[in-house]
This record gives sequence, C-alpha cells and structure tokens, in this order.
Amino acid sequence: MTSERPPTAIAPVEIAPTALAPAVRSRIFLYLGGLIVLLAFSDPNGGLMDIPISFFLKNRLHLEARQVAIFRVVASIPLYLSFLFGLARDNWNPFGMRDRGLMALFGVAGVALYTTFAFIPVSYATLLAAVMLLTSCFLFLASAQNGLASTLGQQHAMSGQISAIWNIFASLPAIAALLLGGRLSELLESHDADAAARTLFLLGAAVTALTASYAILKPRSVFDNVKTEHDARAQPLKDLKRLAQHRPIYPALAIWLLWNFAPGSATPLQYYLQNTLHASDSNWGAWNAVFAASFIPTFLVFGVLCLRVSLKKLLWWGTLAAIPQFIPLLFVHSTTGALIAAAPIGLLGGVATAAYLDLIIRSCPPGLQGTTMMLSGGLYYVSSRFGDVLGTRIYDHFGGFGVCVAMITLVYAMIPPVLLLIPDDLVAFADGAISANVADDRDDRPFAA
Repeated sequence: MTSERPPTAIAPVEIAPTALAPAVRSRIFLYLGGLIVLLAFSDPNGGLMDIPISFFLKNRLHLEARQVAIFRVVASIPLYLSFLFGLARDNWNPFGMRDRGLMALFGVAGVALYTTFAFIPVSYATLLAAVMLLTSCFLFLASAQNGLASTLGQQHAMSGQISAIWNIFASLPAIAALLLGGRLSELLESHDADAAARTLFLLGAAVTALTASYAILKPRSVFDNVKTEHDARAQPLKDLKRLAQHRPIYPALAIWLLWNFAPGSATPLQYYLQNTLHASDSNWGAWNAVFAASFIPTFLVFGVLCLRVSLKKLLWWGTLAAIPQFIPLLFVHSTTGALIAAAPIGLLGGVATAAYLDLIIRSCPPGLQGTTMMLSGGLYYVSSRFGDVLGTRIYDHFGGFGVCVAMITLVYAMIPPVLLLIPDDLVAFADGAISANVADDRDDRPFAA
C-alpha cells in the first residue's frame, strides 16, 4: 500500500514483521489457546449448546430435517453479518482496553442473556430468539480473539503456527462438547423442556463468565507485542472500501466458502445415521467427536511443515488430500462403521483447514484483521448453513446419502482452480520468512500482508 495519502485520510501503518523468541511465542500460544477454549465452549452455535438444541428441535418439537436446517439458517442471521462485528472491533476501543475491553463488556452481557433465557419458558420462538441474541453477543467476543490472533500472526511472521494452534485448541473443546452434548441431550430427555433449557443456559452463563474474567489478564508477552495499525479515528466506511480494494482476500475467501459448503455433511448426515443406521443421540455426538479429533494429527503435521515448506505447497497438498474426504461414507452400513469412517474423513481435512486459515490471516489488510477474519467467519456460516439446506433437499429427494457425498466431492474439486488465483508473493514462503536469508524452500521476499 502507498504511504502517500492526504493528511485527512486514514493511513494504516504497515508493521514490518519481527521474529519473537521461542519462549515468548509459547506464552502467546498458551494465552490464545486458553481464550479459544473458553470461546468454543460458550458459543451458542457450537460448544455444549448445539447438539442438545438440535435434538430438542428433532425430538421435542418433532421437526423434519428440512425444518431443522431452516431453523439453523434463520438463527444464523447475525453470523452472516459477522464482518460488522469485526469492523466494530477494528474501530472501537471500549474502556481504552481494545480487545480486552470487548471481552469484558460482552462477556458480562452474555452472562446476563444466558441467565435471562434460563428462566423463560422454552418454545420454538424463544429458542430462536435466544440463539440469535446470544450469537450477536458472542460475535463481539469472537471478533476480539480473531483480530488479536491474526494481528499477532502477521506482525511476527507466524501465521501458520497461529493457524495450527488455533485449530488444535478449537478442536479440543469441540470434541469434549460433542461427547458431552450427545449424552447431555439423552440425560435431559428425562426432564421437562423448561428444566432442560434452564440447565443448558445456566451452563452457558458459567462458561461465558469465565471468558469475561479472562479479559482481566494482560500478559506482557502478548499485549506488548501487538502494535496498532489502525488510525485512531473511526471511519468504518473508508475501512470497508479499503477492504473491498484489497485483492488478496478474494481467492482466500472463495476457497473458504467452497471448503465449508459441503452439502449434506450436517443435518442429512445426522438423519442418515439415526434413521437409517439407527444411531443414538450419543452416537451422533461421538461421530462428530471422532471426526473433530482426527483433524488434530494433521493440524500438528501442518504446524511442523509450515516452518519448512511454503504455504503454496501446503495449500496444494492439503486440497488434493481433501477432495475425496467424505467418500469413506459410501462404504458405511452400520453405526460402528460410521464411527470408524469418521477417523480417515477427519485426517484427510486437517492440512487443508489449517492452510486455508493461514492463507486468510496472510491476506488481511493492515488494521482490518478483525473485519477480515470475521468476514471469513460469516462466509463459513453462510456457506455451511445454505449447503445444509441444499443437502437436505438432495437427501429428501433422492432418499439416500450417496448423492450428498458426490455433491461434496464435486464442490471440493472446484477449489484447485481458485488456488491458481492466489498472489504468489503471499504464499511462496514458509512461516518465519522475514528476510532474504531463509531456507531453500522459502521465497526470498519478506512476509507480505
């Protein structure tokens, strides 16, 4: 970006990347890991809430697969607008604490909302309102974490390591929540609907309270290494224009959209496993837990390779491995077989997931990391929710899951052509390449945002 701008315009500061000592990086990773874990548990669209809510809709309200998918689409409206929450993060400085201020303010607000809905009689309408309001509150928390992590990744040439840590720490609570969520759903079947909802919401309030408390911490290794890139004046419209003109984000976000579309991988798979293979609620939670856990080994592999191999190669390797990801489900004829198949399905997707997140972090324009990362989050939900609706239509029309697998594979096969559109100076080097004196497999350009 040019630095020659009129005095009245926003002049985002491009920070030259610097290498941090291993001990400092480790403390940063530990802090971010704790924050990611807390947010993953308190997320009303994941965490301990998602599976019990899906079974409440299916078992208590007796909704069909298509109706559950539509509920998810409507409840996700705030998620589609995630970039607005990121834009608020990039322009707002509550209590003069920036990301910590956002976490404190909306952590407390989240506790209040969870507690309020815990004592309101549950129905389709109240459940929908609860998810939408809690999601809006959660997105402010997520924007702080997203912006902070991506800024650190860019400013210290460790976007690949941040991506690996991010995915690993997000997977751990997801696995626990999926295992507990299915069993919690079965346990709550013995209670009336209002008592079951009260338990869920109070649990969400407790975890969100921990997140708000986390904002009090201010480790120097983290916050002394974050440099301000944004002009002090809030000019969101000019920021949006600058984001729209930043060419590297387009292929990165297009790949992310295709990767998360996966028609049939959510509601149709749940109904296929339960209605055709006679899986229980806990079996469905276990399938998702095995699937999520199986990503972790390849996340670790990516974390090692990203220091030695250019992101360009990792993007191609991960994509080619991921295209046939869901094909093992074609050979499943029992619940046990499905649980076994979940392992290779997860393994095939790990490198691709980490590489795509690394690419998005590198693609962020200076000072707009929160907006860009939350935009990718919004696209994730737009893609996955509408992919789910399409998948349920395909599943209902054809009466089998094989067509869904074929559609998922076809969508993934559309990613390689988009890889060709990525600017080479963004991906031709490995993590830590901040000077010309880099390893043979790294480009001789500095880290570029």
